[in-house]
Amino acid sequence: MIMGIVDEDIERLRSTVSIVDTIQHYVALKKSGRNWVGLCTFHAEKGPSFNVREEMGRYKCFGCQAGGDVFTFIQEIEHLDFPGAVEHIAAKAGIQLNYTTSGQSEE
Repeated sequence: MIMGIVDEDIERLRSTVSIVDTIQHYVALKKSGRNWVGLCTFHAEKGPSFNVREEMGRYKCFGCQAGGDVFTFIQEIEHLDFPGAVEHIAAKAGIQLNYTTSGQSEE
């Protein structure tokens, strides 16, 4: 039996969890216009090329080209697969996840 996380729960996390708050547990960020900037945790650098855009829920490093959403960031930093990243974020946010039993979630 294949189990997956219900898509609605993934979308609820995506819309309620702050990408800035999540990333700030790993990277010191400073507000710069509409973006938040800091030193990329994925490669060694001296100048801040790591950008987070809260309203889009995305991050991008212009030095090493790492980028994605809050789930991608947690996958990369914690070395988790997608379901593991979703569960990690949900646990930190105190959100209960629901699971399918037939593999309806393809993500």
